[in-house]
Amino acid sequence: MENMKGKVIAITGASSGIGEAIARHLAGLGAKVCLGARRVDELEKITHEISKNGGQAIYKKVDVTQSDEVKDFVEFIVGEFKTVDVFINNAGVMPLSMINAYKINEWHTMIDVNIKGVLHGIAAALPVFEEKDSGQFINITSVGDRWVGPTSAIYSATKFAVRAISEGLRQEVSENIRVTIIAPGATESELAESISDPELKKLAVEKFRINLLPAEAIARAVAFAVTQPADVDVNELVVRPTAQKAY
Repeated sequence: MENMKGKVIAITGASSGIGEAIARHLAGLGAKVCLGARRVDELEKITHEISKNGGQAIYKKVDVTQSDEVKDFVEFIVGEFKTVDVFINNAGVMPLSMINAYKINEWHTMIDVNIKGVLHGIAAALPVFEEKDSGQFINITSVGDRWVGPTSAIYSATKFAVRAISEGLRQEVSENIRVTIIAPGATESELAESISDPELKKLAVEKFRINLLPAEAIARAVAFAVTQPADVDVNELVVRPTAQKAY
């Protein structure tokens, strides 16, 4: 993957799970990775390990619900590496619940992180891409961006929204700016930890969080999208465990 080398790649939600796997994998392929998340101790550890293994990595604390922090994240990267080539909107939360549980604060959290966070990433990185007329957004959604079931209504709604935003963005930007969504199925991550109902969390883990993909599988999908020739825009990749048939 020669055309990965030297690319400057920003990743939100990079302190664990899919984001961490993306950072480690792309750094191993020669990218300059820029990790953003709220947990600075984890970012520092991952960045140190990438650097120790010969990769190039930097990090900055960022809360994607705060547009000024995401803008500062991009400005920090440009200050260090002169540009941004790929912005990966990976940060997300999944506090599943039935609608009649009325967990309104959790609804707002999903909207703030899963939708507004993506929009903040777009608003921060798009001026950089437009100035040089090149770049790529990769938005990590979920199979929930095309499937809805009990307890997932609000979560799926946020992922449907990101899918719609991504398609609209693809049509609006220059032909030299690429937009990709990657929709993971059941994948190793901390997502289920945000479910506040103990019984529902137990059910989710026992019924749906089985036969999980390793997070590295999603990292490989990201690498595939990034390393395509400049005139190829991989718009959507759905990546599920082979055993996952129901959703």
